[in-house]
Amino acid sequence: MSKKSRSKKKQGGIYSVAVLIAAFFMIWLKSGGDLPSTVNTLTNELTGNSADNVVSTAKTGNNSYGGLSKSDYQKLATIDFKSGQKGYMTVNHNRSTLIKSAWKSNYVIYSKLDRLNRTSSSNTAFLEKRNVANDSLRVRQFVEPTAWHYNRRNGEQIYNRGHLIAYSVSAGIDQNGKYNPKNQSGDQNNPKNLFTQSAFSNQKIQTIFESKVRNALRANKKVIYQATPIFRGDELMARGINLQAISTDGSLNFNVYLFNVQPGYVFDYNNGRAKRNRELSVTE
Repeated sequence: MSKKSRSKKKQGGIYSVAVLIAAFFMIWLKSGGDLPSTVNTLTNELTGNSADNVVSTAKTGNNSYGGLSKSDYQKLATIDFKSGQKGYMTVNHNRSTLIKSAWKSNYVIYSKLDRLNRTSSSNTAFLEKRNVANDSLRVRQFVEPTAWHYNRRNGEQIYNRGHLIAYSVSAGIDQNGKYNPKNQSGDQNNPKNLFTQSAFSNQKIQTIFESKVRNALRANKKVIYQATPIFRGDELMARGINLQAISTDGSLNFNVYLFNVQPGYVFDYNNGRAKRNRELSVTE
């Protein structure tokens, strides 16, 4: 190899390293100085594990009703949100992995809290029209899920107590998951059904999909609806939540992953603390 060729190869290598360092620095700035998040994001960029393709083909959960599998849970947990992207992504080409024939009766499976008191497992609801709740029966929420922080004193909402199975579609269901016709309220103050969620994710994004479920129920359809907060390792705040639903006639069918993010802020997912970052934007 000539000296000229070796020189060009060396220059190319130096240029590649410089680009990599620059990319690392830019991602580090956007993450608010969060080193683990920076490393994960850069890895996803280099390997192609972006939010658009990491779970393009999903597996069915290992139970009688399907839903999110353990392997796909772990895949979702690796995804980092990138400033400027949409607040949610489709999973499995927006097709649920729930088994529609599993709907037998009206009840909810509320999973137990894990060893860190997190709602890190799926809650799965077998719903019908009578589960559409009356909003007037809502009461003040007082449960503090892991990583919970109260909102800023200036009134700006950053945190919500996010329901896995929405209040609006759980009328009559008690905290053991059984239907009681004497109880017309939706699920409230149930530690097994709440997680610390950003106000944006809860109010701007999750409501879109809860409305789809509610509308299907009002049309007298039977629906299986599953919600799974996605935690990375031992972090106390979920990185996002997987929502999926299917009606027994197949007319309702979706599978999405919502990022637990708030425009203008970055979270420390280890403890839920928020730090101002005006550079972070989210597309609805």
